[in-house]
Amino acid sequence: MAVEVQDVYTETPHKRQIQHAAKILEKGGIIVYPTDTIYGLAADVFNKAGVERMIKIKQESKHKLMSLIFPDLTNLSEWVHVQTNVYRVMKRVLPGKYTFILPAAKDVPKGVLGKRKTLGIRVPDNEISRRLVEALGRPLFSTSVPKGEDDFFTDPVEIAARFKHEIDLILDAGVMPNLPSTIVDFSVEPPEIIRVGAGDVDALF
Repeated sequence: MAVEVQDVYTETPHKRQIQHAAKILEKGGIIVYPTDTIYGLAADVFNKAGVERMIKIKQESKHKLMSLIFPDLTNLSEWVHVQTNVYRVMKRVLPGKYTFILPAAKDVPKGVLGKRKTLGIRVPDNEISRRLVEALGRPLFSTSVPKGEDDFFTDPVEIAARFKHEIDLILDAGVMPNLPSTIVDFSVEPPEIIRVGAGDVDALF
């Protein structure tokens, strides 16, 4: 079956659309959704089939970082270990265009981590991602939509053509800029900037 594409309003997404996307995720489906930076792929973090499908899609890209998407910082400690000084930084800049790499908690599903001991954490400044997490009742297992070595898909039409049999739903918010989040690794000391992207690096320190 070809991928379903639905136009979506980024500021005021329809409740029915969000619920439809959440049901697809619960059944092991893969969706594409807009964030505050670029389009993301998402699966239900507790659905093994969905997680495996998304990892398979991502294998073609060298950018294999997987993240958890949260609506806020409330339940962060269930998934990662956050030192007080790092939490202060996150509280200052989030929601925002950053991905924080942090040590994973022991109860994170093994399929999500693979061989890694860290997780990427995002709290996008974006209403769609917030409502998706709330509808699903747990974080989104998410990553960018891979296009090549150093690029990402930003046009939903191109995404639908490339992944028409690999994903189930695209929430189409139009063409987005090709500028991903800034990635900072707080699992090491001193912290390391992995990628300079849309988030202001100076705001982190």
